[in-house]
Amino acid sequence: MACGGQGTALACRQTARRQQTMSDRTGIFSGDDPFQIARDWLAEAEASEPNDPNAIALSTVDADGLPNARMVLLKDIEAGAFVFYTNYGSAKAGEIDQAGKAAFVMHWKSLRRQIRVRGLVSKEEGPQADAYYASRSLKSRLGAWASQQSQPLASRGSLMAEVAKITAQHGPNPKRPPFWGGYRITPLEIEFWADGAFRLHDRFRWRRQAVDAAWEVTRLNP
Repeated sequence: MACGGQGTALACRQTARRQQTMSDRTGIFSGDDPFQIARDWLAEAEASEPNDPNAIALSTVDADGLPNARMVLLKDIEAGAFVFYTNYGSAKAGEIDQAGKAAFVMHWKSLRRQIRVRGLVSKEEGPQADAYYASRSLKSRLGAWASQQSQPLASRGSLMAEVAKITAQHGPNPKRPPFWGGYRITPLEIEFWADGAFRLHDRFRWRRQAVDAAWEVTRLNP
């Protein structure tokens, strides 16, 4: 495209900036699929992080707009979303259902990297949730039945008594509880961050206006 005229010149400068950003995005930041980049980073972390490399700090807001955060385990990075599982009666689930949105950060000290995600949330309560539940240890499956997550608990002893009762009721192959399943976060924004010398970190933000829109990639200041 020939650059002539004020409007065309502006378009040319914007195109040049995008091209510079893309050419600068090499090494661990390279690629056209942010979900594959995230999978690659997680695979690296699995070899170096001592505990729970798939841990994420999940952030939600309550009905008053007060933020909440807690650690959960990310269980899948799909072609277009991030999936975790929880009790649908928990505080986090109530806040997600009310807002329909959530955010998380995944940080690895061993790699000095992090991924930030913000997006829309939907439930995963079909065959995929059944399969994941079945893959858990028996004690974890029974525990999911026994725990009224986020609700007041009289004592540790009462919880263990409930586990014993559930074990007698459901036996060695319990089905997935109807109040337990997954959430799928479909991002509108993903940011990849890597530590840089003198705190001049590298940050690339992938952003789109809708889940079916094209990504726009921008390098951010540290």
